[in-house]
Amino acid sequence: MDVGGTKLVAAIVDGRGQVLVERRAPTTGSDGEALFEVLVGLVDGVLAGAPSGPAPVVCGVGSGGPMTADGAEVSPLNIRQWRDFPLRDRLAARTGLGTFVDNDAKALALAEGWIGAAAGRRDFLAMVVSTGVGGGIVLDGRLLDGDSGNAGHIGHVVVEPEGRRCRCGAAGCLEAEASGTAIADVTGRPPAEAGLAVVERTGTLVGRAVASVVTLLDLPLAVVAGSVALGFGAPFFAAAQAELERRARLSYARGAVIRPAGLGADGPVVGAAAVGFRGLAS
Repeated sequence: MDVGGTKLVAAIVDGRGQVLVERRAPTTGSDGEALFEVLVGLVDGVLAGAPSGPAPVVCGVGSGGPMTADGAEVSPLNIRQWRDFPLRDRLAARTGLGTFVDNDAKALALAEGWIGAAAGRRDFLAMVVSTGVGGGIVLDGRLLDGDSGNAGHIGHVVVEPEGRRCRCGAAGCLEAEASGTAIADVTGRPPAEAGLAVVERTGTLVGRAVASVVTLLDLPLAVVAGSVALGFGAPFFAAAQAELERRARLSYARGAVIRPAGLGADGPVVGAAAVGFRGLAS
C-alpha cells in the first residue's frame, strides 16, 4: 500500500517487482477511522481481483511521515486525520499478514535500487516531490533508518531561510517551498497548471537541497519521483541539475547527477512491496 496526501493505492506485487493488480482512491475521510476504511476497502478489492497462484505472504506499506520506530504509529503531515495512528497493527489485524510500514520515500529508495534508475548502485538519494517532499538514502548499499526510522527527510532541509512557514513549524523548508501543496497555495492553481518560472524555481530549490545532501554524504546520484517532479519534466530536471552543479563544489561532489526515477507510477507500490520483503528478511 502507498499512503499519500492525495491518494491511497493498494496493489499486489510479485517477487520480481511486477504489479499484478492495483486499486486507488482519493485520500478522503471525515476522520481517521473513515480514512482507514477507505484503505482497507482497496485492500479487499485487490485481494478479490488477485490472479490465481500463491497467496500474499506479507503486507508492506509506504506512508508519508513522520512515524514512530518500525512504523508502529504514523502522523503524516499531509494527512491530518491521522495523528499517532496505529496503522501497522490495524492492518495486520485486518489482513492476517505480517505487516511492515516505512516512510514512502524510503520505500521508493528500495524500489529504485531494486529494479529502477538506481539498480546496482550502492550510494544514492531517492526523492519524492509530490503533495509533500520526502527522501530516502542508501549508503554503502544499506537503506538508512536513523534513530526513529525517519532518516532522509530532505523535505525539511531549509532552502529559503526567510521562506514560507512549513507544517512542521519551521520556515523555508523544501516542502514548504516546492511541494505540490505549496505551489497550489502560492499560485492558486494546481501544479499541473504552473508556468515555466514556477517549474524552474521548484527545480532550483530541489537542486539546492540535493547539493547539501550529496556533499554531506558523498552520494553520486539522486533519483527524483513524484507527480510534481515528473509532471514538470525536462525543465524541472535541467534547473535542478544546474543548481546542483552551482552548489556542490567539492571535488568529490562535482559529478553528482539528478535524474528521473525509473519506475514511474508503479514506484510507490513497488517500494511498499520492497518494504514488506525487507521486513521478512530481517
